[in-house]
Amino acid sequence: MPPLTPQLSTTSQHFIIGTAGHVDHGKTSLIRALTGAETDRLREEQERGMSIDLGFADFTLPSGRHAGVIDVPGHERFLKNMLAGAGGIDLVLLVIAADEGVMPQTRDHLDILDILQTRKGVVALTKADMVDEEWLELVQEDIREALKGTFLQRAPIVPVSSITGAGIPELKALLDRLAEEVPTRTIVGPWRLPIDRVFTIGGFGTVVTGTLIAGVARVGDRVQVLPQGAETRVRSLQVHGAGADFAEAGTRVALNLAGLDLMDVERGNVAAPPGVYAPTMALDARLDVLERCPREVKNRSRVRVYLGTAEVLARLNLLDAEVLEPGSSGLVQLRLETPTVVAKGDRYVLRFYSPMDTIGGGSIIDAVPVRHRRFDAAVLSNLAVKEKGTPAELVAEAVQRSGLTPVTPAAVAVQLGMGADEVRALCQELRERGELAAMEGEGVIHRHRLDAAEHQVLGTLSEYHAAQPMRLGMSREELRSRLSRQMDAKGFALVVGRLSEARRIAAEGGRVRLAEHAPRFSPEQQRIVDALEAGLLADPFNAPFYEDLRAAASLPARPAQEVWEAMIDNNVVVRISADVFLHRQAVDQAIERVRGYLKEHGQMTAGQLRDVLGTSRKYAVPLLEYLDAQRVTRRLGDVRELF
Repeated sequence: MPPLTPQLSTTSQHFIIGTAGHVDHGKTSLIRALTGAETDRLREEQERGMSIDLGFADFTLPSGRHAGVIDVPGHERFLKNMLAGAGGIDLVLLVIAADEGVMPQTRDHLDILDILQTRKGVVALTKADMVDEEWLELVQEDIREALKGTFLQRAPIVPVSSITGAGIPELKALLDRLAEEVPTRTIVGPWRLPIDRVFTIGGFGTVVTGTLIAGVARVGDRVQVLPQGAETRVRSLQVHGAGADFAEAGTRVALNLAGLDLMDVERGNVAAPPGVYAPTMALDARLDVLERCPREVKNRSRVRVYLGTAEVLARLNLLDAEVLEPGSSGLVQLRLETPTVVAKGDRYVLRFYSPMDTIGGGSIIDAVPVRHRRFDAAVLSNLAVKEKGTPAELVAEAVQRSGLTPVTPAAVAVQLGMGADEVRALCQELRERGELAAMEGEGVIHRHRLDAAEHQVLGTLSEYHAAQPMRLGMSREELRSRLSRQMDAKGFALVVGRLSEARRIAAEGGRVRLAEHAPRFSPEQQRIVDALEAGLLADPFNAPFYEDLRAAASLPARPAQEVWEAMIDNNVVVRISADVFLHRQAVDQAIERVRGYLKEHGQMTAGQLRDVLGTSRKYAVPLLEYLDAQRVTRRLGDVRELF
């Protein structure tokens, strides 16, 4: 999948803006005015002037912050397409046309966004150029009345015109300010991508897109497409349309999946690392019924469940009520007709099978439950605990939130409002179960955090060795830089230290490698190594400069340069100064002779070193400066003595 633009730099916080509103209220035109992009990608959409499927765009706000935009269809018949995009929205742009005001689909979209717990937004009052000031004020009053009791009741209202551009700069500035309040999504732990679009690119194969809702996906990652279970890898990826090496939670992502047929994946599937998530045919959940739900909800109703980008048919089993009236809440089990993939805490939307009125929604309590009997006291009690979390689960979650920073039971007790002794006992229990790892003192770290971090270090080193088999290892600074988004400096030092103690990696001389790795050269590269070593050791303390070595051995320029740099990295060749290089054997011999001379004579000049090694001042002076830097010798005026 070819990069469309140069790779973008990313920040620690990403966010997605989603449109909502009635059909023909100008959502797509507004996005065009904000971003310059055309989100109606289907010919039918462009011919009818109405969004049918999800559209995507991105743009840079005045602060330089990058935002992705999901343009969802407003027509009731395409509400399921709207739901496919709504789950990834951080900030909603509610679009209401000034000449029509609040319409039925506006209210439907608000209900859905409220169910999904969208909490930030702004109202764009479009087509403001088509009405006079008095009408504009009246419409704003109507909007305020309609938004009472919703999460947008205090949201700012910005009159705009996509035709004249009036209000567009003000809207951008407001979105920029609201973006500061968008919560950062977690990037530690397994990544997950609900797929909302699938297509092919000639010469590259199958591409899937979606909003990454957790973790960090990288080029080269192994991928499992669920619920089907097909495994592949990320050949390349894009973030907001630009080629990148990785993608973080909260970004619009396109993954080019190697060797995957277009028929093997569809909207509603989930892409994730293999073995992390499992398909399910049942869900335990809390169902909150909308007050605007048009009728009561009966047991065994056939319903439509919207999870992430998936729409699944199911039977609704009411576990603690005969019926659920509008505005009520209850525990339910959804028995699905086709498998899907979710995680505990995911939000969902429920609609009647027919007519497709919105019932309500809530959060998933158990993603892989057993079949329950209705009104079973033990079942209801267990679900109540799961919904709120057992004390041990709450402690484990608090520790996991601390990432790779060890946290004490006392600190967790303060976070949770629990007794320190109780938390200490729970931490011990979780350690015995293998969920927590003990650090210095009473500090603990969640095992999942450590496992994920260690996996990232080992995986990064493995990729480096595969790409650079000639080199002994990766510089510690480069490894730290590559992993900086997953762990801070202390966490990095902790993980590298643990892996070194376990002898899974070796960290020495500023370089880090897998313990089993040794530099490997092809036969042609080994020929170059032998020729360069022979040239350096022929007169070890008067070694020729690199270009003279290469020319004398008639070595090809580029391959020789690559091998030479690998020999330096591997400490076979030692850089003494900018242009003086000696073989490691020569340096070791020089150190041995210098130490022997100084033990006998006490001091040494550059001239004496020249005579001891049988070299010239051109090599003697930089070699002494190198020995000073290595703390073999110490300079006192014009002489050296042992450090």
